Amino acid sequence: MTTKYTPSQIEPKWQKTWFESNAFLAEVDTSRPKYYVLEMLPYPSGVMHMGHVRNYTLGDVLARYKRAQGFNVMHPMGWDAFGLPAENAAMKKKTHPKTWTLANIAEMKALMKQFGWSYDWSKEVTTCLPEYYGPQQALFLDLYGKGLVQRGETLVNWDPVDQTVLANEQVVDGKGWRSGAPVERRKMPQWVMRITKYADELLADLDKLPHWPARVRLMQENWLGKSRGLEFSFQVKAPSEFRIPNSELRVFTTRPDTIFGATFCCVAPEHPLAALAASNDDKARSFIADAESLGTAQETIDKAEKKGHKTSFTAIHPFTGAELPIYIANFVLMTYGTGALMAVPAHDERDHAFATKYQLPIVEVVSGGEDVQKAPHSGDGQLINSQFLNGMPTAEAINVVISRAEAEGWGRGVTQWRLRDWGISRQRYWGCPIPFIHCDKCGTVPVPREQLPVVLPEDVDITGSGNPLDKHPTWKHVSCPKCNGKAVRETDTMDTFMDSSWYYMRYLCPTSKQPLDKKAVDYWMGSGAAAPNSEFRIPNSASGVDQYIGGIEHAVLHLLYARFFTKALRDTGHVSCDEPFSALLCQGMLIGNAYQKADGTYLYPSQIELRDGKAFEKATGTEVKILPAEKISKSKNNGDSPEELLAKYGADTLRLFILFTAPPERDLEWSEAAIEGASRFLGRLWTLATTTATLPGERVEGFHNTPAEAAIRRKTHQTIQKVTQDIEKFQYNTMVAACMELLNTLTSLAASSFEAARREGVEALIRLLNPAVPHITEELWQMLSTNHESRITNHGPLHTQPWPKHDPALAAADEITLIVQVDGKLRARLTVPADISEEAALAAAHASPEAKPFLTGRQIAKQIYVPGRLVNIATRAL
Repeated sequence: MTTKYTPSQIEPKWQKTWFESNAFLAEVDTSRPKYYVLEMLPYPSGVMHMGHVRNYTLGDVLARYKRAQGFNVMHPMGWDAFGLPAENAAMKKKTHPKTWTLANIAEMKALMKQFGWSYDWSKEVTTCLPEYYGPQQALFLDLYGKGLVQRGETLVNWDPVDQTVLANEQVVDGKGWRSGAPVERRKMPQWVMRITKYADELLADLDKLPHWPARVRLMQENWLGKSRGLEFSFQVKAPSEFRIPNSELRVFTTRPDTIFGATFCCVAPEHPLAALAASNDDKARSFIADAESLGTAQETIDKAEKKGHKTSFTAIHPFTGAELPIYIANFVLMTYGTGALMAVPAHDERDHAFATKYQLPIVEVVSGGEDVQKAPHSGDGQLINSQFLNGMPTAEAINVVISRAEAEGWGRGVTQWRLRDWGISRQRYWGCPIPFIHCDKCGTVPVPREQLPVVLPEDVDITGSGNPLDKHPTWKHVSCPKCNGKAVRETDTMDTFMDSSWYYMRYLCPTSKQPLDKKAVDYWMGSGAAAPNSEFRIPNSASGVDQYIGGIEHAVLHLLYARFFTKALRDTGHVSCDEPFSALLCQGMLIGNAYQKADGTYLYPSQIELRDGKAFEKATGTEVKILPAEKISKSKNNGDSPEELLAKYGADTLRLFILFTAPPERDLEWSEAAIEGASRFLGRLWTLATTTATLPGERVEGFHNTPAEAAIRRKTHQTIQKVTQDIEKFQYNTMVAACMELLNTLTSLAASSFEAARREGVEALIRLLNPAVPHITEELWQMLSTNHESRITNHGPLHTQPWPKHDPALAAADEITLIVQVDGKLRARLTVPADISEEAALAAAHASPEAKPFLTGRQIAKQIYVPGRLVNIATRAL
């Protein structure tokens, strides 16, 4: 028997055992209830950090627990492997993106296996391989056939140096994130997914997701941006030298009640009226060029200084007949609404800033108590300075203006959305090829299905400028599938969000010749059911992945696109579910203090010794600066690497540290001391279990039912009950804390006392800790199974054992703490029998020395007894 806890020996042994026995293989089995737990797949950068370790450990605890409960558990892993970083790495390291990516995957996968996460690696997918993106191309054609994919001109962010379209997130201060060149706002042919067709359903179905964080649902609701308002047209007055083909300026407002406060109008730089103004105005042309450098990112535009150029056009107010100046403004997007707006500076922050800058009138029309010349009032109120609307509340005034506009024929009530169709074209090499061909005679033609996948060529020249596929001498030149004439392939590739919008379905059938195996998808993403002999059900009976885990940074785009994709594939007949993820957990960040030397360089936490609140470099004894905790990063060295920590502590210690130090949804602060504490706990567990394994055999029937023994067994069964409840609620930190308490209780017993109760407790403790620390518990279970006669009747590996169940009678407390409140204030805490009656509880409260002084000389007005918890007494003067 091993007498010392040695993770470096134990952990590889059990990892090998699990792998060779296919312990975590998941296959369709309709006789069993399923449970699908999933963490967001990683990008294979080649570097795994402790944030990854936290994410995957949280999921693994749940996967192992659900297996023990009797569920057929799907727990897969794969790689989000396309993307621009691989092209950049290829240029820097003078290698091929595929070579770099696959090498990174191999390195990360080997490290992942050392943590003992219970993945079914037979379900692995890699999005940059034809086995994945070929089926994705087939799905793309299906969506095209359903009218959910189209090609047309849209406004994009164009990097003139890198010769590529940039995502909004890649525009930094109006410049390309890599080249640093000023970005141009340009119209280009783009492939778009028609996500707006699902806007209503995407919004309504948020109500089907009660097990998503409220803030994530709100973020999606705001991104969808449904608003009800008035669309109407101003008549436009122009100088005589202009001939305006359409003398109206169409605008949309969600606050038509403020129409009498409009003092100017604004149009986007791409608006036809702006182009007309620029036709004979050099300053207008210059302004438009400058405004276009901001790109199309709403966040960038919102942060930029509000600028405008006054045109010679004016808009005629529909009620007052006043002429309102029309400005070209850098903060108006042609892709949102009508590309024009009426400005009400007294009641809109952006309009107020603009009016103040250009000294335009600010007219208050909604009474709010503020001085609107200094700051706008954007809330509701009573209408003033508004003719027939005066005295009306905001809601009534909105309806009156819409009704009048519709009756008079100059406007209509409409619903608009912030959501825009999803442009997926990227002028890059390392992405999924778009399966279309362009023919001068036949137009844009889909690639025949029998010719899929359209495979990326490997002999490309990646320079960072332009699209390597467009420059390839042969790859793009093909025959038209319709007329057999000369044609060219589409050289744009798909946005990588496409790859991550359906991977959770491909996991379920990674080798299928069809894009999706509907039978497998319907089983794994269908409604869940209760596990055999379990009092718990899966969190939500809605369809989809039962539990999804990932960072809050993916709250909008990835999750929204995945929701759209699921609905679209439902409508093309590939799946039956409406939503991809039934429950969502957004884990907190891993943060830590950085330690900076005098020369500005940073030390790792393992290189630091802390004394009296100060930090010293271990090697030199020199004091270093402690910086505030922030997200762990390579640049600050404020967290040691997983490889180093594994070598020093082992996987189980790191897993326990992650689970115990903070609740999953909260930020976790790095602490070498906390890791040491987790290591000591496992050492104590090892000592207790190995000592118990050598005790003389005594079966459970040998329980003596003495009060002292009953107290030990009560603690054991209460711990089983609490740990089970805590895992269901993702309260992993309190789950570990409960196990620590039980360990303390069992360790305090003399080796020769209460042997049966002790053995029962040790076995329960090992089983309860197995999802958290699977290697050490497997080893200890094996020792207990082979070294003595015990409660263990199935001597198989621990991962095959059922989850322990508590005995309610044994778990019931003999005594409880009763809170006594007098007139709303805590006055006493009483220890009383657990089955105390209401009459006895009230009597004990009145007799309490702590509460009695506050009852003497006063009349009892009301008494409330909350069984097992509280006595609340209200008094009044005599």
